[in-house]
Amino acid sequence: MPASSASGQDIDRVAAVLAACLPALHRALDRRVARDFPHPKLPEGQLALLRLVGDREGVTVREAAEALSMKPNNVSALVSQLTEQDLLDRRQDPTDRRIAHLHLTATARSRIAEVQELLDGHVAEALHALTDGELDALGSALGALDALTRHLRSSASG
Repeated sequence: MPASSASGQDIDRVAAVLAACLPALHRALDRRVARDFPHPKLPEGQLALLRLVGDREGVTVREAAEALSMKPNNVSALVSQLTEQDLLDRRQDPTDRRIAHLHLTATARSRIAEVQELLDGHVAEALHALTDGELDALGSALGALDALTRHLRSSASG
């Protein structure tokens, strides 16, 4: 992958603005969704596990712990909490009964879809307030933001 030709000063400025802007964007969306979502907000650890199971249906507790950089006993506690709330289903492996595979329940799928619909709606509403130039700039930046996210995720797990 070719290195950027941007100066260190330019990169530092972009890094500082992104580091300030992205969490603020996340908090603003989180507040809007919390206001409109009719169910209690789950703790971040539970949300992270539900997102992971949604992305990797059938993941084991051990695999989830590795992916979330958590201890297996902590993930197991989250699984118990989410199972009690009818958001997660734990199914025994047919060949090794010591292993449990995690699956979202219909309730969890419905709530995740509801949250996604709220997120999409709030972002679309905000995008309608932007100028054509701002929309073009954001559209052009999407690929770069996706690449930045992939790089940060791979750096964090390695």
